[in-house]
Amino acid sequence: MDTPRSAPRLILASRSPARLATLRAAGIEPDVIVSDVDEEVIQASLPNATPMELAQVLAQAKAEKVAGTITEPAIVIGCDSVFELDGLAYGKPETAQIAKERWQQMMGRAGTLHTGHHVIDTSTHHAASATASTIVHMGTMSEREMDDYLATGEPLQVAGGFTLDALGGAFVEGVEGDPSNVVGISLPTLRSLLGELGVRWTSLWNMTLTDPPSPR
Repeated sequence: MDTPRSAPRLILASRSPARLATLRAAGIEPDVIVSDVDEEVIQASLPNATPMELAQVLAQAKAEKVAGTITEPAIVIGCDSVFELDGLAYGKPETAQIAKERWQQMMGRAGTLHTGHHVIDTSTHHAASATASTIVHMGTMSEREMDDYLATGEPLQVAGGFTLDALGGAFVEGVEGDPSNVVGISLPTLRSLLGELGVRWTSLWNMTLTDPPSPR
């Protein structure tokens, strides 16, 4: 049985503050290099892709673009999230009008948040990938609540137009599956993929075992 090697440099190929915060809360401090892939162009080139397939393709594109710029040993993590409702893919709404139209369709219903994960070891060029899916039950919002939420700017830059870990969390009635996946990076999925590449999850913890737990 192979022994997992010591922790390599870890790079998150995403500008998402929620993904970074999720990793930090799990004791991991990655470097961040934004891929800047054109998601709209990729999506337009795949008109028949399912929402799950689209999330995975985008995650792989992000990881591969950043990995191509790295000349030292590192593990590059690419993620992308797509919200599915009635078989349709919903990414970032970008405008307030689009966000409100989507919320009106989503309120009181359940959709699925797919997050694609693609992990590349630049030293061996080995890669591992998986898509995690979590069912999200949405609550209802009044017109004033929608306007107030839009005024924060938060929903315009996240898949489906809502968050679980920030201001939008009060509008989510519940989830079936991994909650961290809804935030944009599934910790159990990432742990499994890193294990496939020989990286032990606990070796990535940026803390000592004697550190006291965070107060609840």
